Amino acid sequence: MITIKKPGLLTTIQDLGRHGFQRYGVIAGGAMDTFAHRIANFLVGNEENAPTIEITMLGPVIEFDENALISICGGDLSPMINGKPVRPWRTIFVKKGSELRFGSLKSGCRANLAIAGGLSIPSIMGSKSTYLRAGIGGFHGRSLQMYDQIPFGLPNEISAKIMRKLDAHTHHFFEMEWSVTSELIPNNKKSASIRVIKGRQYHLFTEDSRKNFFSNTFEVTTQSDRMGYRLKGEPLSLEHAQEILSEAVNFGTIQVPSDGNPIILLADRQTTGGYPKIGQVASVDLPRLAQMKPGDQLRFSEITNEQAFHLLIEKEKEIQQLKKGILLKFREVV
Repeated sequence: MITIKKPGLLTTIQDLGRHGFQRYGVIAGGAMDTFAHRIANFLVGNEENAPTIEITMLGPVIEFDENALISICGGDLSPMINGKPVRPWRTIFVKKGSELRFGSLKSGCRANLAIAGGLSIPSIMGSKSTYLRAGIGGFHGRSLQMYDQIPFGLPNEISAKIMRKLDAHTHHFFEMEWSVTSELIPNNKKSASIRVIKGRQYHLFTEDSRKNFFSNTFEVTTQSDRMGYRLKGEPLSLEHAQEILSEAVNFGTIQVPSDGNPIILLADRQTTGGYPKIGQVASVDLPRLAQMKPGDQLRFSEITNEQAFHLLIEKEKEIQQLKKGILLKFREVV
């Protein structure tokens, strides 16, 4: 079990989302950075859909009421255990009574904390993700608050063996020396080039708007959250004003409302949208997008649907290879 001593800015429980209910108006939600979420789970021996704690910009203070195997992946929020810095993207054994806290935000926007065995909370419509606007899922349908106590699930056999072995030789915590290779860790800079496929209404925008969309820089504004990033830049406009029928939207859909400033829809997006869609962020770049914060800048570069599909397949191959490598390292430990 863990106890939340300070909640941080926005700390929620997320898995890979609540799928299959959008036709009823229930959003998918789930982790913003699915890459960090999945890898964090692999590093503690969990299935990739096990719930993790998503930490945004200003981290919480968490006390471990029992021994745990953890990992922290995603943005660098300067994690510390008992006042000593620990490194992300690796497996860490934490002894009962230890305290995890976070310092300054060095890069990115959010981190995912995975705990071996996951978090023992109820599933709502097949998911443990927190849907804040509806108040369902996660821990009582809300962000984590001071004094919340959340029990662990049971770790798998190999994770349990690692914990028993390290418990006998560890005073407070133990970091594995090996970690995820730097080539696979996204470079979360304050500016990024995001690859985009032309949207269904791309052709309805003026020639200048189509050109500016792929040549100008946009800034993430403070009017941004898990539902979407509102961008500021050279306004985009349609060739002719017209009504657009509402249709399904996805994580990464880029809509342009009447003020001309694009909105990139994110994990907690609505199920349908009626604004014209100028683009769709390639799935392979969604984790990098999820690590951007207000004030960060981005540019869009065009790719085809076929190129986006190929990039996603190659990334998935890398993830599966990494998963196998982690399992081999676990077997070396035990």
